[in-house]
Amino acid sequence: MLTILGFAMIATFLVLIMMKKMSPIAALVLIPALFCVFVGKGAKLGDYVLDGVTDLAPTAAMLMFAIVYFGVMIDVGLFDPIVRGILKFCKADPMRIVVGTALLAAIVSLDGDGSTTFMITVSAMYPLYKRLKMSLVVMTGVAAMANGVMNTLPWGGPTARAATALKLDASEIFVPMIPALLVGLLFVFGLSYVLGVRERRRLGVLTLDEVLEEKESETVLVGAGGSGEDKVSMRKGATGGEAATGGTGSGTDTPEGSDDDGFQGLDPNRATLRPKLYWFNALLTVVLLTAMIMEWLPIPVLFLLGAALVLTVNFPNIPDQKARLAAHADNVLNVAGMVFAAAVFTGVLQGTGMVDQMAKWMVDVIPAGMGPHMALVTGVLSLPLTYFMSNDGFYFGVLPVLAEAGAAHGVSPVEMARASLVGQPLHMSSPLVPAVYVLVGMAKVEFGDHTKFVVKWAALTCLVILGAGMLFGII
Repeated sequence: MLTILGFAMIATFLVLIMMKKMSPIAALVLIPALFCVFVGKGAKLGDYVLDGVTDLAPTAAMLMFAIVYFGVMIDVGLFDPIVRGILKFCKADPMRIVVGTALLAAIVSLDGDGSTTFMITVSAMYPLYKRLKMSLVVMTGVAAMANGVMNTLPWGGPTARAATALKLDASEIFVPMIPALLVGLLFVFGLSYVLGVRERRRLGVLTLDEVLEEKESETVLVGAGGSGEDKVSMRKGATGGEAATGGTGSGTDTPEGSDDDGFQGLDPNRATLRPKLYWFNALLTVVLLTAMIMEWLPIPVLFLLGAALVLTVNFPNIPDQKARLAAHADNVLNVAGMVFAAAVFTGVLQGTGMVDQMAKWMVDVIPAGMGPHMALVTGVLSLPLTYFMSNDGFYFGVLPVLAEAGAAHGVSPVEMARASLVGQPLHMSSPLVPAVYVLVGMAKVEFGDHTKFVVKWAALTCLVILGAGMLFGII
């Protein structure tokens, strides 16, 4: 009976999420609470939730302060020289432009928010693609794949969800996966080169005026930080229209088509810039990432200290600090709320014994020869499952069951968690990901065309990561 109720709870959760009948937070709380009553253990719901919250508090803290940290870094201009440098590097060579697209998307993905990454990348690269008549699906595909690999960062979402669902430390999952993820990222860059060469052969290398310097005063603002208040403003004369889109990806007003030659980027005159503190911010970021990789302190502590320091140094006035926090509050609240809501789902699944019974059933049906290879099975399954369902559904609903089945065959939960990350390059083009609509909307690409182009390449990227993980003994 517990097995049936467990699968019914997961199925109900997935269906309601995919049909958008409930928000993820509401579904994570209300559905397990209801099934806890069905199981006959409603009186213990409070204990299950409190145990889950205690376990998940460090993960929530890490996500909250990482979002604030990288959001403020975009605000103060840490990435501005990188954007300008990539645009100058690209010039009029289609190959350089495609590689630059992948590089820019990967760098900006450090903030952990897909919508922000796509807004900055498309606003910077779109005019180049339009002027040279390059394929826009190449731009959207390359950006989505680069962001998908980088989306595995601990503050990006999937790693935190896997850590939350299996009650692991995020650094245990992510740090050993770095070599495999780097192989995946190099593969994306290599694929970008091949696609760029193909575009070069089709179009040739054209000559452009040095408009980056001449028209720098016409650059436009890309809102910072990954909050719901992010905006993209497109001046008439740059892309032929005015548009604004929310950073959450819940809806977009796409710019009207144009063949104008305007170049866009980060507004060089926005009020939050701190050029005199650029090297301080860059050094702080390098030290923070080094400390995370070297595990000098727990990741939540590192980002808590980093966010407090970057706010204090860059915005010494309290009203300015409050304004920056308010600008990123939407994203922080959504992510932290998701983690704490997950405490109810995982708490009920574990506390009632449903996950144990489901795992036992799965162990019985999986061929004995496949048991020791459950990490490989999980990695392969992560491609279709994370594409056809949300990350919440996969990591909170499916991964715990797979992990229990793997544990019965001696496969550690951390290996299962690492294997579950390999599907992210494909997941970022899923129709269930709001950010992808920001990407195709701003690029004026049909979603079907984007899907037709990207699925095969993204799936190949996932398999490269999985193969590298197995080769290095990580998975």
